[in-house]
Parts: sequence; C-alpha cells; structure tokens
Amino acid sequence: MILSAGLMLSASACTNRRADRETVRTVKADTVRVYGEKPGVTFPGKVKAASDVNLAFRISGPIAKIYVEEGRRVSRGQLLAEMDSRDYAVQLDATEAEYKQVKAEAERVIALYEKNGVTANDYDKAVYGLRQITAKYEAHRNALADVKLCAPFDGYVQKRFFEANETVGAGMPVVSMIGTGVPEVEINIPASDFVRRSRFDSFTCTVDIYPGRVFPLELIGVARKANLNQLYAMRLRISEVAEQMPAPGMAAMVNVVFKSENVATVSIPLSAVFEVNGVSTVWIYRSDTQTVEARAVETDAVLTDGTVTVTGGLQAGETVVTAGVHSLREGERVRLLPAASSTNRGGLL
Repeated sequence: MILSAGLMLSASACTNRRADRETVRTVKADTVRVYGEKPGVTFPGKVKAASDVNLAFRISGPIAKIYVEEGRRVSRGQLLAEMDSRDYAVQLDATEAEYKQVKAEAERVIALYEKNGVTANDYDKAVYGLRQITAKYEAHRNALADVKLCAPFDGYVQKRFFEANETVGAGMPVVSMIGTGVPEVEINIPASDFVRRSRFDSFTCTVDIYPGRVFPLELIGVARKANLNQLYAMRLRISEVAEQMPAPGMAAMVNVVFKSENVATVSIPLSAVFEVNGVSTVWIYRSDTQTVEARAVETDAVLTDGTVTVTGGLQAGETVVTAGVHSLREGERVRLLPAASSTNRGGLL
C-alpha cells in the first residue's frame, strides 16, 4: 500500500511537470525604444522643380517670333519670344518728341523763375508738367522693352502655349519654364502631424528609380492652411547635390523623424498596452526567470505609425509583450516568438 501511494504521487508529479511544460505560452514581444530613435512617419510625395513658372508679356499684341522649342535648355537672360514692336515704337517716338518739347519749355521757365522772371504758379506748372511727361516717356520706353520675353533663370522650356502671329493679352502665359536648381519634394500631412511640426527633426526620401539611394532633405516650409482634403502642404529641398538627382514629376516616399524632447520618453506598440482598473499597464518580460510581470505606465500620445509614447514606468531596452496581453497572468512563464528571418518567415517555430 505504501509503495502504491508512492507510485501514485510520483505519477502525479510527472503529470504536473508535463502540464507545466505544455502550458508555456509563446508570446510576441518588442523592445522599448527611446522616442525618436526609429523613423516616425512616412508620406508619399512628388518631386518638383525648384522654380516652375509661366512667363508672359507685360503688354498685349501679336507675337512676332518664339525662339525656343519645348525641352530646350536656356540660360538666364536668353531671349525666348518677341512681340511685334511696331505700334510700341511709334508710340515711343511720339512721346519722345513731346517729352523733348516739354522739357525744353520747363527748363526755360525754371531758369526765368530763378531770376524772378516768372511767377511761382508758372514755375509749378512747368515742374509738374515735366514730371508728368517724364513718367509717360519712361512708361512707353519700358513698353517697347517689354516686347522681348527673356528667361529669368537657367532652366528648361517646359511648354509653348502660343505660336508666332497669334495675338496675346498682357499677362497671358506664353512659355513655361522649370529651373535647374536643386529639386524639391512636396508632401501633404494631416492635422495630427501639423500640430507637432515643431518636433520635426530630420527628413529623408527615397525614389523608386534609384533603389537603395536615400536623399537627405531640408524643410522649406509648411502651409498654414489646409487644402480641400484637410491636409497641409509641406515643401522640402534635397540638401545634398549628387550626380544623379530625381527629376520633377517623379514619385517619392518621404520619411519624417521626430526629435526626442525628453530622453525619458520611450515608444512601444499600442497593442502592448491594456488597462487594469483604469490604469494603463504593460507586461514586462523578465529574461532571468522567463516570466512576465505587470507594470503600470504613463502614456502620452498615440502616433500614426501604431505606437504610443510613454513618459513613465518604462526604460529603453526593456522587453514588453505586444500580443495576447489580455490572456496572460502575473508570473506566468512564456517563450518569446523568434524574430522573422530568411529561414523562419513570420517568426514561426
């Protein structure tokens, strides 16, 4: 009887040990990181020319000639198009003759006034008349100069909107140009990122046509008014000039990294957080005992990449459980899910 009882106890202990081994749960975990160590958010964008303008004559009239073709490289000051100058040349000739006449008469009156030969009223009329004709003369001289449309910077002709012999009004685009300066990238960010734009730290972008290349960016500015999609336009400039640069119109992916204002602030996946009596809590994995323990934490903000910032209760480098947090119990032994690799895709055992 004593032997039988001993055998029964031994069998029971073996059964319990087998049960303990069988109930060791495999959990998914992640490392607590200092907030800002890993890329914050990524936005699709488009590469744009540093300068992209539509050029127009300041005056109206028929186009005499367009000197450039689409796609041609031009230099600053180069003549792009010219308007028929006949009417403006005649206008300037008439004004110039009037200007010379009024100027001579005004100078005579002014000279007499200095010798007390004319009244102050005659002097004022002469001075104001000279100013008026001078302004008119300068305006007509400028109009004649404006029959020539020149490139404002080095660049490429993008499009011709009119041809020779067509009549255009003042301000109507005739030629469009893009500059040869360092390209820019434009993205649209939501209001949640717009309000924390002061925490933007660094920016990079990638372009599909240049695999493996990362282009550093510098911020130019963020629009203060949202567009119709409730997004805010943000412009950035490629900060390092390379031999091969993205061309305007190419699609890009822009990565925005946020700076850490407080080294005590860390980030963890949102799925690691659960509530106990209204208190935010996480499971900490203890590598020495291979068990989990609950710890209260102070959360700050939920980010768009699925993580949450924590300002208290955690330290960088600790390991937290990120899946199945509601089914664990204090002190339970667990096994970490191996990280994904080329031979173990998805971290499966």
